[in-house]
Amino acid sequence: MSDGSRGNPLTRAVRAATKVEPNELNATLLSFLFIFALMLAYNILKPVRDAMAPDWSDVALARLWTYNFFFSAAAVGVYGFAVSRLRLKYLVPGVYGFFATSFVLFYLGARAVDDVGFIEKAFYLWISLFSLFHISVFWSLMADLFSKTQALRLFAIIASGASVGTIAGSAATLALANVLGTMNLMLIAAVILVSLVPVIGWLYHLKSTQLQPDGDETVGDQNTIVSGNPFAGFTEFIRNPFLLGIAVFIFLYTTIGSFAYFEIKNLLEDLDRDARAQVWAGINLTVNTLTIVTAMFATGRIASRFGLAKTLATVPLIVAVGFLAVAVNPLLAVVIVSWVILKAGNYAITRPGREMLYTLVNREDRFKAKPVIDIVVYRGGDVLASWAFAGLTAALGLGLGAVAAVGAAIALVWAVVGVYLGRSYDRATASAADSIAG
Repeated sequence: MSDGSRGNPLTRAVRAATKVEPNELNATLLSFLFIFALMLAYNILKPVRDAMAPDWSDVALARLWTYNFFFSAAAVGVYGFAVSRLRLKYLVPGVYGFFATSFVLFYLGARAVDDVGFIEKAFYLWISLFSLFHISVFWSLMADLFSKTQALRLFAIIASGASVGTIAGSAATLALANVLGTMNLMLIAAVILVSLVPVIGWLYHLKSTQLQPDGDETVGDQNTIVSGNPFAGFTEFIRNPFLLGIAVFIFLYTTIGSFAYFEIKNLLEDLDRDARAQVWAGINLTVNTLTIVTAMFATGRIASRFGLAKTLATVPLIVAVGFLAVAVNPLLAVVIVSWVILKAGNYAITRPGREMLYTLVNREDRFKAKPVIDIVVYRGGDVLASWAFAGLTAALGLGLGAVAAVGAAIALVWAVVGVYLGRSYDRATASAADSIAG
């Protein structure tokens, strides 16, 4: 992009509002559209999945989440093998092509099987795997494309595309679920994923022609094979204190989220399935509307001004206050508000901040350890939290308020871990800036 483009009024306006440099604009916009399409595909199906859960008991759902954990661990193992054998230009598109194909096969199989209960649980498990896998691979790609200093400014803006996609997907589900039926939505999601395959090569082209990392080491191109032990991701995050910290951070987040999810599930039990789907779609619309404004215009500025330590601690502290409010006044509306704060804060602030952390690690860790943390550790948190919730409610007989108080304590620990990780990132970024200045 020529220097003359800096004088363009539109370019100046975009840069002033979002802190995107002219040479970063194309890659940022394309990445925004990429994650928009991913979340559109996912959120076409998500409310339908969530509407099934109230038909199962806490114990039954905890058992299903346990199956999902082992299923996810196996899937990440297969992915690790693929990472060590395939060039990135085949690996990343292959993941999305695989899921697109699976949706078509799922659609065909569902029409041939009469056991509706089995299909519903299989659908719930598969969408749960997809929900983490597709986004983890996307952020691995982003950490491979952008430098540390670029990530600090751009990741929140890119992440806001997920919220726009979620709103569009939720709206599409409201409009199409009764018209087309659940299984037909799988085909729509498949088409969206296939359309993204050529975008990956375009992004790597922009990496080499426009992004020009400012002082950070180059990360290679899409022809590279991330060689080494296919299963290194399962052990590396334990050996590396920084990666272990990220894993603990995610584990605590998913524990709190699982507690809130179970509370909402139980409070929606008396509603029919259509009403539940509408409630969840409405919640998603609210969460992501708030996310867009925050991520587009605030998160990057907060991270740049206050550093990542304070940025990562912000949402956990607010969530702790929200859970204390639930403990005092355990009503559906209060629980939903706390859920909205948790999710909007995660999508707009915590998630982009967390993904910035991966710009500090090497390429093997981005593509091997990251999926283990994002998927296996995440689902492990789901499993432990679901059984803990079932134990607190079914075995100990604790009510919503008491469980919320436990969640508040967990949120405070979450904030402490966020400060530790953020300080590590801030130190590394400051050191890189000093090296450039020197």
